[in-house]
Amino acid sequence: MISNSLRRAVIAAGLAGSATFALAASNPDVGGAPMYDTKTIVENAVNSKDHTTLVAAVKAAGLVDTLSGDGPFTVFAPTNAAFDALPAGTVDTLLKPENKEKLAKVLTCHVVAANALSDAVGKMIADDGGNHSVKTVGGCTLSAKMDGDKITLTDETGGIATVTIADVKQSNGVIHVIDKVLLPKA
Repeated sequence: MISNSLRRAVIAAGLAGSATFALAASNPDVGGAPMYDTKTIVENAVNSKDHTTLVAAVKAAGLVDTLSGDGPFTVFAPTNAAFDALPAGTVDTLLKPENKEKLAKVLTCHVVAANALSDAVGKMIADDGGNHSVKTVGGCTLSAKMDGDKITLTDETGGIATVTIADVKQSNGVIHVIDKVLLPKA
């Protein structure tokens, strides 16, 4: 026979496990992989088949430790298709060791030192009359706007990325998947 205190402990553990699962399950899958709000940006990104180029670039730029840190960070994460849309040879050139600093600049122009969920970004856009300036840790300024119910980001070269999957919560911030690589001005 199970004692009442043991029964309560088992029920509490079961409820706690269900709550953890429910939180993880609330995140969208990215690149065919579940994303867990208990894992860091890097720990989740390595599982997305749509972000293998981004992960390789983060490693080549030496940013793994940074993006595994406490944060909070908001990362606008370009897909493999976004990198593929760059002019031929661009990614290969950026991944060369001699271009590590330039690669780091491009990548950090996708990172904001805050935990900015899409509803907060949308409110900032509305509060700023439809166009909110976003300062990145790489020193770039992005312009956030709404296009219907989607957030768009215009980079310093005039390129426009659309958030295709928003609010992928991480233990150290949030990821918003985007369809274009954001570039700093030359």
